Order: sequence, then structure tokens, then C-alpha cells
Amino acid sequence: MARKIGSRYTANQILGRGSAGTVWLGEGPEGPVAVKLLREDLASDQELVGRFVQERTALLGLEHPHIVTVRDLVVDGNDLALVMDLVRGTDLRTRLERERRLAPEAAVAIAADIADALAAAHAAGVVHRDVKPENVLLDMQGPLGPGGAHPALLTDFGVAKLIDTPKRTRATKIIGTPDYLAPEIVEGLPPRASVDIYALATVLYELLAGFTPFGGGHPGAVLRRHVTETVVPLPGIPEELWQLIVQCLAKAPASRLRASELAVRLREQLPTLAGLPPLDVDEPELSEEAADEPVPSAPPGDDPVRRRGAVSLVPGAKPDSNRDTHTSMRVPGPDELAGGAHGTARAPRAAGAPRPGSARHRAAVRRRRVTLGVAGVVLAAVVGVGAWLASADGDSDTPSGTHSTSTP
Repeated sequence: MARKIGSRYTANQILGRGSAGTVWLGEGPEGPVAVKLLREDLASDQELVGRFVQERTALLGLEHPHIVTVRDLVVDGNDLALVMDLVRGTDLRTRLERERRLAPEAAVAIAADIADALAAAHAAGVVHRDVKPENVLLDMQGPLGPGGAHPALLTDFGVAKLIDTPKRTRATKIIGTPDYLAPEIVEGLPPRASVDIYALATVLYELLAGFTPFGGGHPGAVLRRHVTETVVPLPGIPEELWQLIVQCLAKAPASRLRASELAVRLREQLPTLAGLPPLDVDEPELSEEAADEPVPSAPPGDDPVRRRGAVSLVPGAKPDSNRDTHTSMRVPGPDELAGGAHGTARAPRAAGAPRPGSARHRAAVRRRRVTLGVAGVVLAAVVGVGAWLASADGDSDTPSGTHSTSTP
């Protein structure tokens, strides 16, 4: 059912729903548009509406070939909406779910497009704060680039910042998606441009590997890994590309590249990647401790843990149709962060091994523990018997030159 959005736009058809609102296919004075209508409770928040108006100039000024342009911001009664260019295509998450991982040339070409978008945004003083495959759109009508990659456009600028009001999040909350959060956000520091670089490097790692470098298991464990663990190397890619990824995943924000530098360096890698097939790696295996942590439940028939992309923080929640997963999370305390496993993150697991967190994996862990327990008991018994035999042997031998005597 069509509905009016302000005085200039008509929303005709729902394209997707997310935690922040609903995306509609709409019509405006200049033709088709995408209208992101925020939830009514957000629209009724006067503080948020004020921030919405303050961000208007910055968001409307973001124009770049790899940014989904915001044409208008509408505040009308209970309606709070962003009117954006309509991109004819799909999002990067959908492609990942279909192909699992991309050839290195295509993955790097997409990451370079997004780095260009971030460079333009950062130059304008805008930090995205929620770079992830769900917020990368692929223009299926655009010209194919290196590796057959469609042009990539970054969308949803400003939404995380709009929702992240002091009243909603306070000092103990953070906004974002666990797998892509920079360590400084987990530690409660204000987000700077470098958080977008960390998130983009995470996305690139995921495009190459099929899984994120610190994902898997309970969301609290994911957040802890961002702070305490280093990334596992990916075999099969040039060393220079790997060093770029490592630098952009550095724990210290100042060690990461700027977006403009990253875009140039990524494009310099493209000739060396031509023709390389997707990497042959499998998802890493969780430690037994992480496997025992509680995991979010899933609808019947689904895998109990979403391994790729965002980790759901709401038990039993189904993925949004447009995968808009802005989420508020508690910041772990210093003692919790210190409790994580230090050193290198999980190594990729062998092909055919049980999926971490699955029922088969947990059963294997239990069997392993039972086996170790039985082995311990057997070993203790063997040692005990050996000691008894040695003792008995010693008592039966009489020293040379002595005799036993008895009194009649």
C-alpha cells in the first residue's frame, strides 16, 4: 500500500525491514528513489530528530561514485526518513551467502571501491561506523571491473550515528555489528575514521576467507577477540596484500592506513591477483572454552550459530530481510577483556571437521573429554600396579650373606 513521505515522495513497495526501520521503493520528483523510513519510536525522540536535522547538510553533501547518495532527509509528523538513490542490484552479503568467498581480484576491487567511498566521507568529516557487507551494494547495471566485480557503493551513512544518542546508549553501550567492531570501540573510546578502516579490512578478509577474522561463538567472545587476539594468516595471497590487511587490522588506530592510501595500495595489488582462484581454506575451529559458551538460539532447521557476518544478539531473532543489524551492546569490563585468550586467533580448521558450535562439534568435545578422563584413570592404574610390583619384588629378595632365623 502506497504512503506519502513528506510532500514530495511516495513510498510504494517495501524492499526490506531492519532494526532501524523499513526501506521502501519510492517515487520522487526526479524519478525512483529508495526511502529508508526510521521506526516510529525513533521519530518520536526529539533529541534524535534534532541530530537528524544537524546531520542533514553533511549527509546531503556526500557525493561520490561509490557512495549511495542521500537526496533528502524528511521530518514530517511521525515520519523520519532518508531518501536515497535507488541502486539496481544486490548487497554484498547476498553475494557472499551465494558464493561463500570471492576470487582475490574481485574481493580487492570491491574493497578498493569502498576505500574510495570512505576517503570522500572522511574528507567531509563523516565517519560511517558500520561498514559491513550488508551496507555494501553492488550495482548490477554498472560496468564490470577487475575480476568481473560490479561497482560497489557504500550505503547507510549516518544511521549508526543518528541512533547512537546518549539517552539510548549511555556510557555502557556501543553501536555496531560485533564481527566488524574496532578494538577501540569495544573499549569504549569515541569512533574516529580509523574504525571504518578496521571494519573494511575485516570485510576484505571475509571476502577472501569466507569468514571474519574474529567471529564465531558468543558475541561477548567476538568482542574480546578484537581486543586480545591477532589475526591468523591466510595462505595463498601475495605477502604484500596480507601485510596491508594486517596493518589495517592493527589494534592501535594510528597504525592503520588512511582510506585514500588504502584505496591506492589495493589497486596496486590488482595486476598480481589476476586469475587467482578463491582461497581453499575452511572456517577456524573454536577453542573448547569458546565452544562451551552460550550461543544465540536459531529458528528450527537453521544452524545454531551464524558463522558468516553479523552475530545475532537477540536469542531466537530471525535475520532481517535487508540485514540492517544496527545493535546496541554492553561494553565488556577490563576484567572480562583480560580474560580472553591472548596471542594468535583461531587457526583455520581442516576440511570436513565439525562446524564450531554445532551439535556434532560439542559432542566431539565431550567425547574427547571422556576419552581423556578414561585415559587418565587407566594411566593412574598402570602406574599404581607398576609401583606395587616393584615393591613386592624388592621384599622377596634377601641380601647376599644373610639368613633368616626363627626361634623355636
